[in-house]
Amino acid sequence: MELELITKQAHDAAEELITRSGIKKGQILLIGCSTSEVQGFDLGSHSGPEIGKAILDGILPAAKAHGVYLAAQCCEHINRAVILEEEAMEKYNLSQVNALPQPKAGGSFATALYSALESPVAVEDVKAHAGIDIGGVLIGMHLKEVAVPVRLETRKIGEAIIIAARTRPKFTGGERAVYNDSLR
Repeated sequence: MELELITKQAHDAAEELITRSGIKKGQILLIGCSTSEVQGFDLGSHSGPEIGKAILDGILPAAKAHGVYLAAQCCEHINRAVILEEEAMEKYNLSQVNALPQPKAGGSFATALYSALESPVAVEDVKAHAGIDIGGVLIGMHLKEVAVPVRLETRKIGEAIIIAARTRPKFTGGERAVYNDSLR
């Protein structure tokens, strides 16, 4: 598996989602990632620390360039905890949990992010503003309501299908309601 290509695909997907989603500085971009799927294997069967690092090497610079917090959803072995910067935990009043991600208990991408952050923490849950699901790991539980799919030019990272989403405020009112088009 060519790591440079994976890094480029990850960067392109993150950059496009950040640009198209309207995510703002200081908001949260969530990534859920199966490095097994990226390699063409079944979910959870072939942890790939080098793959997780290659994906992080693409996504983290895009997140930093736009001033958004990068978060990683861990796997079910640590109850889908989320790794992010302590500053984001405090800003969003999130509940910290005690878990250190590992390639086979948390995931290779989450492990790579934990190692790369200045002051990493694990939190129970977040309500992220946008996200990328790499390999079908089901990130919806950690997105704000209402999640709206975003079809990206980059459709895969390695062999894994990616699905991206942005969020928007709920519409409220009835048939006479008028909505702000800039919030759609």
